[in-house]
Amino acid sequence: MAAPTQITKRIGFSLALCLLRILALMPYGVSARLGNVLGTLLYQIPSSRKRIVHTNLRLCFPNRSAQEYERLALANFRHVIRSYVERGIQWFGSRRAISKLVCVQSAIDLSETDPPPTIYMGFHFVAIEAGSMMYSLSNPIASLYTPMSSTRVDQLAKQQRGRFGAEMISRADSARRTLATLKRGKPVMLAADMDHGHRDSLFVPFFGVPACTLTSIARLAKASGARVVPFVTEVLPGYQGYKMTIFAALADYPSHDLQEDARRMNAFLEEQVRRMPDQYYWVHRRFKTRPHGEPPVY
Repeated sequence: MAAPTQITKRIGFSLALCLLRILALMPYGVSARLGNVLGTLLYQIPSSRKRIVHTNLRLCFPNRSAQEYERLALANFRHVIRSYVERGIQWFGSRRAISKLVCVQSAIDLSETDPPPTIYMGFHFVAIEAGSMMYSLSNPIASLYTPMSSTRVDQLAKQQRGRFGAEMISRADSARRTLATLKRGKPVMLAADMDHGHRDSLFVPFFGVPACTLTSIARLAKASGARVVPFVTEVLPGYQGYKMTIFAALADYPSHDLQEDARRMNAFLEEQVRRMPDQYYWVHRRFKTRPHGEPPVY
């Protein structure tokens, strides 16, 4: 007989799944507004995530007023919670529904029949899921993901993210499989702007703060000969949906200097964050790994 905690987890998972399916049936504007309201309410409750958001904003945007930090933190919290609510349509919405919500602006030819090996370099903005789903609707793609602690949630996320044909690759076995995928001619989509510890990482500035930054994109590009194409998906104002921007491939990337490559990646990300600072995932502990001798910030 299952332990009470396991039964509770199963019930919670079933309820969450049912809720996501219901949200997928709602008009986008309704679910997006619901996410905003829920984010506003949750922001009023003291939490570790709220403290992380404020810490990140103070580190990256020093010398702002208390009112500015509060305004930006609230807007960010609303976007983050709203992004979870919008998983309903992203994971369970039809092809037509997603196509109507996401517009794509690309600096490269996405209809090319024999494109060069390509690494799509993404970043953790709140709409990254919507852009990735949209791309997989009509283009072959493999996508790296970080396994979740809950087996049920992990399986659900993997299944729904790959429901339009995307090949899901776990970070646990990513290097060899990713290289093989690129050599087969299939593009790979990944984000390298999270702190995964010292392994395969270097400290480079992010808004002037030393950030433990993965070197995986540069190393994979060098090993495979792939071009590196940045992309960013943003939430449009007025509940109009999302815009996915695919940029031109980075010139002379990778170089022979991993430190410089990591610096360029963070500099590009900074430019995008400055455009829409309320849409970056500040709830992540971006600076949890510190240089030797530096005190923790969280």
